[in-house]
Amino acid sequence: MNRFAILTALFFGILFSYGQSGIHESGVYVCPPCGLSCDTDVHDGPGRCSFCNMVLMKKEDVKTIAFYLQDGVEVLDFAGPMEVLSYAGFEVFTVSEKKEPIKSQGILSVIPDYSIDTAPEADILAFFGGNTSPTVKNPKVIEWVKNQENIEYYFSVCTGAFILAEAGILDGKTATTFHSALDDLQNSYPKINVNKNVRFVDNGNVITTAGISAGIDGTLHLVAKLHGLKAAKRIAYNMEYDNWRLGDGLILSDDNPYSEKIASSFLKHFEGAYEYRDDVQIEVKYDETKRDLYAKINGIAYPVYHEYEDVFSDINQEPIFFKRDNSNQIVGYSLAEDSTFYKKL
Repeated sequence: MNRFAILTALFFGILFSYGQSGIHESGVYVCPPCGLSCDTDVHDGPGRCSFCNMVLMKKEDVKTIAFYLQDGVEVLDFAGPMEVLSYAGFEVFTVSEKKEPIKSQGILSVIPDYSIDTAPEADILAFFGGNTSPTVKNPKVIEWVKNQENIEYYFSVCTGAFILAEAGILDGKTATTFHSALDDLQNSYPKINVNKNVRFVDNGNVITTAGISAGIDGTLHLVAKLHGLKAAKRIAYNMEYDNWRLGDGLILSDDNPYSEKIASSFLKHFEGAYEYRDDVQIEVKYDETKRDLYAKINGIAYPVYHEYEDVFSDINQEPIFFKRDNSNQIVGYSLAEDSTFYKKL
């Protein structure tokens, strides 16, 4: 490896953090909410938190999202999206009509963080299925929903769509809900165009999903919209959520995170066997289904995401720098934290 390539790799590795949507620019960075003392630390550039080792985020990218939970709420309706958003670095808090314990599916006891009288403002409001009828018929709660200001996105899973419908937020929009409640939603709220054959519907700032596990798909889509497709892919990989199919929903908004696709012919240039640490060999292959490169190391396939030109990033958001020879053939790669040049075999 020549001296220029080594310096380039080290330069980019020090200055840039590869994550949600590529290269982060200068600004105010914070640690994603993790419940530790470092949550209050502020940094003037990208990198990793020295306390919890999480990748720092731009402060404005840390969205606050209120999960409204009612008694009888479906567990996976809210637990699945909560898992996704915790990986994504969102600040999630729970709200109910009163700050009293509720039962999810008659099994799980949940103590809401706030009542609707004490809840702080949120960037995103989310509603979930399971015994939503009392909430829909509760004028105090519906009025609270209507009175929320500066909401960037509304989100619902399963029959949580009925709460948004009752508040008028779905009027004139296309929406979906749990399969057995689709006709009821259409008949009860004729101003809504109900779609019966999708995992989620994205109207721009209003996203509704079908039932239960579909909430995970819709939440990954929301992350892709806000933090970039690579962030959502990393979360799905870490959750081992193999069911996620990119863009498997009705997208009616202009900000489609799946519209830009890397040509498979370009990615296939990087296929092959390579050297790796400790005399281990890796095999890089293109996955036709997921449209990404995967590096197989010791029998485990790890995704490798394209950033720009011949620069990629691994599952830990660390950059990988591939190098070409004078005939434009890939001859190896280097890593930001390691000046070693690993040859293509």
